[in-house]
Amino acid sequence: MRNVVVALVLVAASVAFVATIYFTKQEQGGTSQDRALGAATSQPLRVIATTGMVGDLVMRVGGPVVEVESLMGAGIDPHLYKASESDVRKMASADIIFYSGLHLEGKLTEVFEQMEARGIPTVAVTRAIPEARLLVVDEASVAHDPHVWFDVALWSQTTHTIVEALGEARPGYVDLIARRAEMTRSELEDLDGWARKRLASISREKRVLVTAHDAFGYFARAYDLEVRAVQGVSTATEAGAADIQRLADFMADRKIPALFVESSVPPAVTRALMAAVVSRGHDVEVGGELYSDAMGPAGSGADDYIGMVRHNVETIVAGLNR
Repeated sequence: MRNVVVALVLVAASVAFVATIYFTKQEQGGTSQDRALGAATSQPLRVIATTGMVGDLVMRVGGPVVEVESLMGAGIDPHLYKASESDVRKMASADIIFYSGLHLEGKLTEVFEQMEARGIPTVAVTRAIPEARLLVVDEASVAHDPHVWFDVALWSQTTHTIVEALGEARPGYVDLIARRAEMTRSELEDLDGWARKRLASISREKRVLVTAHDAFGYFARAYDLEVRAVQGVSTATEAGAADIQRLADFMADRKIPALFVESSVPPAVTRALMAAVVSRGHDVEVGGELYSDAMGPAGSGADDYIGMVRHNVETIVAGLNR
């Protein structure tokens, strides 16, 4: 009987020892991939992004490797945005800064230069897009339209720059980052195909998108629409009375059924245009609100990039199919 008791004690001790080893491994990460994921989650890169669109894309690609904060929230116009003291402090404490580029955040240029001088990488996500794919808005200065995110397939190309920058900062997680980037590109490919199908439902004579400022050039090229706007590519350029009158003539002549307001542009210009069109005897309606230079607020359904694109497409289809 004594021998049986001793044997049971030894078996129990052995089981406890094995269990201790097993649970210790589980806490530390049972596989190298699990351990990498855990390490990335516990000490993520501190990332500052300028716009919500950039921040959303970095989060999709970086996942647990990054902790992202976007400076510009819903309704913020990046063309006019100036960094506050708190913004500068945030950027100064970041591991890496991502911005859209192509002079979208023109008033932050000096701040980016200061951060680079401090040794903080500042990365324009559009830097590797071939120049031939960019829209030129000023032949004299060869300035390019910065609103690349409205061509979903073109915006997808910026993931390569994000992978490169994050991989340099966290070389141990290159494979994880690359896998997430591939998943993101697949999601955006699906989104691009969906947008093409939905927009194809608009009849040819109604495929004209009238907005406050010229943010939808890439959208028009990618999805076969005509775009007219009161203001230029930058909202810093003010629209004159003559601009409004010319566009009102165009809308009345073409019997355009709707115009669209933008969440990041004050509605005064759109109201003036609408009044001018009505004065010409053509009834025009507001087709809805589009998110152009900023995503929607939390809970709006347009508070991430994919939701923003879906909202805009559905709003345009409904507004022009009246």
